[in-house]
Amino acid sequence: MTTVRIPAGWPATEDEARAVQDELRARVTLDQPGPPPGTGHVTGVDVAYDDERDLVAAAAVVLDAARLTVVARATAVGRVSFPYVPGLLAFREIPTVLAALERLPCPPGLVVCDGYGLAHPRRFGLASHLGVLAGLPTIGVAKNPFTFTYDDPGTPRGSTSPLLAGTEEVGRALRTRDGVKPVFVSVGHRVDLDGACAHTLALTPAYRLPETTRAADALCRETLREATA
Repeated sequence: MTTVRIPAGWPATEDEARAVQDELRARVTLDQPGPPPGTGHVTGVDVAYDDERDLVAAAAVVLDAARLTVVARATAVGRVSFPYVPGLLAFREIPTVLAALERLPCPPGLVVCDGYGLAHPRRFGLASHLGVLAGLPTIGVAKNPFTFTYDDPGTPRGSTSPLLAGTEEVGRALRTRDGVKPVFVSVGHRVDLDGACAHTLALTPAYRLPETTRAADALCRETLREATA
């Protein structure tokens, strides 16, 4: 486990953070298909917070994309690096997530974030932010639609409907289990939306949420418990 310091020059105000978003958003690549689903590695990242101690624990779990078995795991714990501000949540956790990714002993392949990419008020959520900084293909798979609208997809697994900001499609509602509430998929960096949905289906053979997210969620919670024991 790595203890992470807040990087020098990290944004300290909302205006500074939004300026960073504006700068980095121009670097997002949306026209690449990304790696084929079910091949190579796929990595889940997630964080857990202890607000009383001002701590965040991050986990990165690499799976074999074909077998969905764990290949490698890494964690990091650091100080929360930004106040809670809707739309700027990535600034609270990215230094610690990057530290966990850097500790992996193998290439992460596609990175799956428990959150948003393009489906963000400023079109630059955690998945996009992390993808640009790490130079990795990333997608966001969220549990709720945030502020966006959608029609309920069809009942069968694999059904989709557009996730909309007005008339702009920022992602898709994707049914990963028959008759179960959909997840909300958006591109992060170096993956297109069809590919993001295909990866999400490949990662959900038995549960609503991707196996990557389930594994990273369990590990970051365990790491936080150990750090605060």
